[in-house]
Amino acid sequence: MSARVVTLIPARGGSKGIPRKNIALLGGKPLIAHSIAYSLACPLVERTIVSTDDPEIAEAARSFGAEVPFMRPEELARDHVQDYPVFRHALEWLRDNERFVPELVVQLRPTSPLRPAGLIEEGLKLMRAHPEADCLRTVNESVITPYKLWNIEGGYLAPFVRLDGVESWNMSRQLLPKVYWHNGVLDIVRPSAVFEKNSVSGDVILPLMMRDPIYSIDIDRPIDLLVAEAAYSQLSNRDNKEKT
Repeated sequence: MSARVVTLIPARGGSKGIPRKNIALLGGKPLIAHSIAYSLACPLVERTIVSTDDPEIAEAARSFGAEVPFMRPEELARDHVQDYPVFRHALEWLRDNERFVPELVVQLRPTSPLRPAGLIEEGLKLMRAHPEADCLRTVNESVITPYKLWNIEGGYLAPFVRLDGVESWNMSRQLLPKVYWHNGVLDIVRPSAVFEKNSVSGDVILPLMMRDPIYSIDIDRPIDLLVAEAAYSQLSNRDNKEKT
């Protein structure tokens, strides 16, 4: 196995909330262009590859500097297809057609286009320091806690999670155990998790904490795109002030 790092950007053509979402404009550029540019700016990434079933997205990806060495099969571009078969298809294609097996695969979702500088480098350093880890995922501390969530059973509210001896639903969040949510900004996966464990996360998952929530925007609905545009403008203004 060669010590190489590949970025995989999944970008299917179909989307329900925002039609043609992966090439919707943010800051005057298609969403996918932001993830491509972020990957290309990292000197530790050897290849930036887009997995898509859509010729228009493939053309856009190539125009911004990404590789599209294969087209994703239609059956892997349907609404409920998970990450694992998409990863496996990409890795098997590279192995079988190019005899290329990367050391690590960085996943950048086009729908999470805002990322702080140096995140890939930080994640790769952690993965190499922890060879037992199958995967790394960026997380934020969650302001929504499972200890205050409810099921509805027989027409009445029932706690989703119970803490022994206390009514967690009546407690201040600050007194409850901290929980974290996977924000989808960055994943790093070892191919061995895909090939040997049939998973994109495996059993041992490292956290990479993100403190600033402005980067943790997942674009799924039109309102999310408006929020991302406002955040993008704020970050651009912040960068411009730092340069002056």
